[in-house]
Amino acid sequence: MLIAIKTDDQKIVDTQSLETDKLQELKKLDLSTKNNSNYIIADDNSKEALDILRHSTAHLMAAAISELYTNAKFYVGPVIEDGFYYDFSVDEVIADKDLKAIQNQMLKIAKKNHKITKYFVSEEEAREKFKNDELKNGVLDNLQKLHKNNPQPLSIYKQGEFEDLCAGPHIPDTSLIRFFKLTALSGVHFRANTPQEKHITRIYGTAFFSKEALNEHMAMLLEASKRDHRKLGTTLELFSFEQNVGAGLPLWLPNGGRLRSKLEQILFKAHRKRGYEPIRSPEILKSDAWKKSGHYDNYKENMYFTTIDDQEYGLKPMNCVGHCEIFKKQQITYKQLPMKFFEYGVVHRHELSGVMHGLFRVREFTQDDAHIYCEVNQVKEVILEVLEFIDAIMKLFDFKYELSVSTKPDKAIGSDEFWNNTTDAIKDALNEAGLSYDIDEGGGAFYGPKIDIKILDSLKRKWQCSTVQVDMNLPERLDISYIDKEGKKVRPVMIHRAVLGSFERFIGILIEHCAGELPVFIAPNAAIFVPINNDEATIKYIKQIQDELFDGGIDTLVYDNQKHLNVKIKQAEKQKVAFVVVVGDDEVKNNTLAIRDRRANEQKTINKEEFITMIKNQIKRGNI
Repeated sequence: MLIAIKTDDQKIVDTQSLETDKLQELKKLDLSTKNNSNYIIADDNSKEALDILRHSTAHLMAAAISELYTNAKFYVGPVIEDGFYYDFSVDEVIADKDLKAIQNQMLKIAKKNHKITKYFVSEEEAREKFKNDELKNGVLDNLQKLHKNNPQPLSIYKQGEFEDLCAGPHIPDTSLIRFFKLTALSGVHFRANTPQEKHITRIYGTAFFSKEALNEHMAMLLEASKRDHRKLGTTLELFSFEQNVGAGLPLWLPNGGRLRSKLEQILFKAHRKRGYEPIRSPEILKSDAWKKSGHYDNYKENMYFTTIDDQEYGLKPMNCVGHCEIFKKQQITYKQLPMKFFEYGVVHRHELSGVMHGLFRVREFTQDDAHIYCEVNQVKEVILEVLEFIDAIMKLFDFKYELSVSTKPDKAIGSDEFWNNTTDAIKDALNEAGLSYDIDEGGGAFYGPKIDIKILDSLKRKWQCSTVQVDMNLPERLDISYIDKEGKKVRPVMIHRAVLGSFERFIGILIEHCAGELPVFIAPNAAIFVPINNDEATIKYIKQIQDELFDGGIDTLVYDNQKHLNVKIKQAEKQKVAFVVVVGDDEVKNNTLAIRDRRANEQKTINKEEFITMIKNQIKRGNI
């Protein structure tokens, strides 16, 4: 079974571009890696091969939709992590119950063994072909902007009666698509050549090369649904999203407020121990500042603007401009470098309603943002320290992680010497720390190389959170400098750094990682006390313990309502609190507590002092 082909220089090529006889010859070979003249058949477990299979499955889904809904119009259908989606519009309302019918239609089409062919058209021919399709004209508009200085012929893929604009590559025919599943349905917004947004439908799916791999993935998705941070956020009373407040704007409830506060305190102490200075920059700046930094030209569509006293202002999408202004307020010398600023910066970014997802994608969030100003020869030592910081956080929350180094892109600023020195410094730092990493050739920002850190949760899902970026662009644009050993003004290297990425996203990931069983040192409540009787002596005894714990920065709750004891215990268990503490006459008399340890899955009776010491030791684990 042929899925993907690599040339001898390891580039994926489109099977449709090969001569027929060569393609037929290759199709006779097994899918395992084998040499054959100038071609290698890619292993079917490789990311490249899976991407091609999944993209072809997306087109198969679109073909099925076009047969079931004759008025369907299609936008784009890209591959994403672990699957694919397609955006389209139909006159009818499509619901979750309709996914099965679409999937069955896909199976019927796949069995027809349609050849997947490719042909090229000019932009004019494409405009004529899709002249009554505003979604496809939106795609053409994007392609026109992308290739405005170098127009490219456009490729169209065809299978049976269905065809669509696509760069490919694809598999040779539909019979190779066998193991797939449509997983979700959502609504998104599309803006074409008018200011009005059009509501369109997005269907997600995935595909694999074997039934076993598909079943394993679906089992993971089922477990993930049980851990969904949006559901657990409601159950644990952490946060909520309200229609009358606005999409993508989370409300943090008391439990969530305590969780965030504890996480912030841990990080604040960790930053200060590492020599970072806390600062605060305003959430709104004049547009002139964003124009000078380049954000106005390159990021304007993601920003919010308002007018004050006839002057345009923009809510900050990032914290770097304010930090640079603070750096400029004093005359810095080389002896003060590296200089490290950090801020829990509240930022706002305009996200289309269709892409927002719980805490993972919101319009307002708080970054654990830091900017480090240093000399070129200090880049390595700074990165080593940042990596140690990131490693400490990952270990604290029991996350494994992967790193990649992104190098100079085609369009970049700065000298080759700067790029070579800083990229080498990054690699040297990673090597010295004994960390393995991948190279993302050409994936750096235009202003400098970077390290991306993806954390792996308990379900082996990857999440992009931490990042370390080396920047020479903003120091130049915002005219910041320091005095070197010769007394000359020199541009510092600016390193952008976030450990969590954002509190919102990290908390969402952490909730799903531990299925709501949050570590005691950041849990909103370390324990819930359940009195057997609500008499004065019992409540007084509990209050004494609560006060002693509170003085140590430890929050607890008391379920002293009139409900039956078993009901109160069950309610406490639903909060996934580490310790449910039952207190009755015997406990008050003997100065003890009946403990239900949820994490250790055991029950025991211990004295009051032992319990307090045990919780305080748990809290100390948060020191890094």
